[in-house]
Amino acid sequence: MTNDIDDKPQPLIEHLVELRRRLIWALGAFFIAFIVCFAFAKQLFNYLVIPYKWAVIWAGLDVAKSELIYTAPQEFFFTQVKVAMFGAMVIAFPVIAAQIYKFVAPGLYKNERAAFLPFLIASPLLFLLGGALVYFFFTPMVMWFFLAMQQAPAEGEVAISLMPKVSEYLSLIMTLVFSFGLVFQLPVVTTLLARVGFVTADGLAGKRKYAIVIAFIVAAVLTPPDPMSQIGLALPAILLYEISIYAARVIERNRAREVAGDDRSSDVVNAGDA
Repeated sequence: MTNDIDDKPQPLIEHLVELRRRLIWALGAFFIAFIVCFAFAKQLFNYLVIPYKWAVIWAGLDVAKSELIYTAPQEFFFTQVKVAMFGAMVIAFPVIAAQIYKFVAPGLYKNERAAFLPFLIASPLLFLLGGALVYFFFTPMVMWFFLAMQQAPAEGEVAISLMPKVSEYLSLIMTLVFSFGLVFQLPVVTTLLARVGFVTADGLAGKRKYAIVIAFIVAAVLTPPDPMSQIGLALPAILLYEISIYAARVIERNRAREVAGDDRSSDVVNAGDA
């Protein structure tokens, strides 16, 4: 049978040994990527600052006079450590995902492996898509919104200038990247749930109004307290929810065709036996 599990049952100790082997490969890939990223941490941080430069230009300010500061001796060092960890997770993710798949795959049926593999590929691609949206659009928009609040010196008023700290800027952009990246996993999660029968397209469509409210609540929690970033996260989440409904309908139609094909095959077999 094509759906049989390929590997024979293994003792618990063999599963633990296999788990240790996969963890070593995953941690080794992360550690090597971290060392490389830490060596180029300043250059990586300069790439992350590019959206801030765009925001400065959009605000009509002088890029040469804009700067990021740090107020504690160790602040920029730990910022570079966070940058290196962030880059290491991105670089090492394919290896980590492959090790997870290799550990889980022996316990899956062949058709389950074929169904699981596309989601393993789609998940990092959707995460990168969400991160790209943050980098090229939402981070400049958010920083432009904050820069627009500055107050130029005038008679009877003091100058109020934004001088972002390197740690706070990194925290902002990392929060946005992870928020958008996680939200962009919605089609993957709902499609997997639809494939195993936990959710249906009609059930998702019936809860659309609740999903819209939840999207705005989650956006308010995950993003900075400005309307642009909150709406910017809520709207893609709602769009992805609609895509999830469509994907669930496609899965249900394919499942119905498979069931109909199996019924026709059984009818032919029964007719031949008769």
